[in-house]
Amino acid sequence: MDVVLPGGRDARGTLDEPNGDTTEAVVACPPHPQQGGTRADQRLTAVSKELRDHGIACLRFDYGEWDEGRGEQEDVKNAIQWARERYERVGLFGFSFGATMALCAAPEIEGLWAVCALAPDSGREGADAVAALDGIDSPVKILYAERDSTADWEPVVERAREHDMDIEGLSADHFFLGQSEKVAERVAAFFNESG
Repeated sequence: MDVVLPGGRDARGTLDEPNGDTTEAVVACPPHPQQGGTRADQRLTAVSKELRDHGIACLRFDYGEWDEGRGEQEDVKNAIQWARERYERVGLFGFSFGATMALCAAPEIEGLWAVCALAPDSGREGADAVAALDGIDSPVKILYAERDSTADWEPVVERAREHDMDIEGLSADHFFLGQSEKVAERVAAFFNESG
């Protein structure tokens, strides 16, 4: 199902729903739009499929017009707002730039089910994912690639450790090539375990 997100930006998404009714949904944030990141990203689609298999809806969306991270965080909040009007529990997932946007938007969103960040960057373009971790009051899982030379992930993992958050390193590069299903299983398991 195609979705137009609320707010003043032209941001659109795709809602993937499981068979049967559900009261739970996860909003999935794509990688950097200026580097070709869209809701069709293979990691997002794999996570969405796995979530559906666990009876959880997934809203994958594209950001509106590029706004150096500020508008993109607004898109995350608008996607959460859209999902909350339809589901009782709403979580947040993102990959790469999307993981950074998810972490940075999360402190301003009350009552999130949980937040899962795959290969987050510590932040640039008006976003500080390390500082954002201090303000998230939901369960958080950081999945990082041990051979990631693209994202500046170490400061995020270090701060997450200080907060005793769920952290898991996978033997992969930034793009988790050939490992989308493994990643999706970890993400879905985290949401299921986050009660």
